[in-house]
Amino acid sequence: MSYRIYIPLDTSAVSKGADAVAEHFAHSATNLGESIEIVRTGSRGLFWLQPMVEVESEQGRVAFGPVTPDDVDALLAVRFYDPDGSGELGLSHPLCLGVTEDISYLKKQQRLTFARVGIIDPLSIDDYRAHGGFHGLDNGIKMERQAILDEVKESGLRGRGGAAFPTGIKWQTVSDQPGGEKYVICNADEGDSGTFADRMLMEGDPFTLIEGMIICALAVGATQGYVYTRSEYPRACDIFTQAIALAEKAGYLGDNICGSGHRFNLELRMGAGAYICGEETSLMESLEGKRGLVRTKPPLPAICGLFGKPTVINNVISLASVPIILAKGGSYYKDFGQGRSLGTMPIQLAGNIKQAGMFELAFGVSIHELLYGFGGGSKTGRPLKAVQLGGPLGAYLPESEWSTDMDYEALAARGAMLGHVGTWWYGRI
Repeated sequence: MSYRIYIPLDTSAVSKGADAVAEHFAHSATNLGESIEIVRTGSRGLFWLQPMVEVESEQGRVAFGPVTPDDVDALLAVRFYDPDGSGELGLSHPLCLGVTEDISYLKKQQRLTFARVGIIDPLSIDDYRAHGGFHGLDNGIKMERQAILDEVKESGLRGRGGAAFPTGIKWQTVSDQPGGEKYVICNADEGDSGTFADRMLMEGDPFTLIEGMIICALAVGATQGYVYTRSEYPRACDIFTQAIALAEKAGYLGDNICGSGHRFNLELRMGAGAYICGEETSLMESLEGKRGLVRTKPPLPAICGLFGKPTVINNVISLASVPIILAKGGSYYKDFGQGRSLGTMPIQLAGNIKQAGMFELAFGVSIHELLYGFGGGSKTGRPLKAVQLGGPLGAYLPESEWSTDMDYEALAARGAMLGHVGTWWYGRI
């Protein structure tokens, strides 16, 4: 019998033994004469169940977890079926979580930006395209620059890095600057405590970030891009570097993108561990080879940015949200969310929480639903007292504030902030 098994290569899953599980599966399958194809994917974000192994079946992917190397031989011995021989893949096995897509934590999400993370081989362009990848770029290449800008403005996408500035307005400002060299920078210096969404996306679906940056370059007339990330993310850096090389080889980067005549080159740069370089002007100083110090404003980076040239600087989630906007339209994207907080956001829960992980939801869910509906309450079973959100510049909110909707304006009215949108972590005081 032949199996296709999916095992995450995400840093968090690897820290809990995913590489060892994959190696044990490969070794034991050879010894038992089983035919197994192992596909390494990003993480689905259910970190309390990692390493989570998925097996392809007629029912869809079936998940098992958390799987340790000691569990591998037993799973292979019963060929992932339950020991009593009922004939249904894994459904009675003690490690079986059921059909992956039916797991409540996943089923309640609205995944747009992270739709492919945990599903595809992150370094397969064919897999990426088969799951909707590069469709947004295909559309963008056929559009006028202003049409791309108008679509992004129509979507209501706002910066997912803290200030929540409208992405389309920022891009328009850069596009309106006189011709000459322009730059696109992705701020992937994810330094706030309890944040990992940027890393997850770079490890699990790097081409969606590359696609978003190419679309941005087409819209503003840029020919060079940089992704600035942390040296503390070696696996993400390795995967993303390989993804850039594959995109260049396939004609998605270089002097003639997809035969369109447009030029755009992309480089990954790693910082040296300075937290301040997560601030956009310090980041640009670092990219220029200088000490990472905050620049005064004005001038704004959109007018005088990297090397004194007009520059778009957005974070990972902002840029990675663009491909689906170009693929399905700005009106499709803005149907998610509420008020002026449109689209979806990746939320990360960490700390003393039972179900730590990452999930993507439309704006508008309450804090209480995050902590209990997704987080499952405290890991210790003791009452939750407070939650910190928005990173170190954010605020602690007590239980009396947990009916607050998760959107920019509702939180600002209570002296809180979304920050990196995904910069959520639970703190108990």
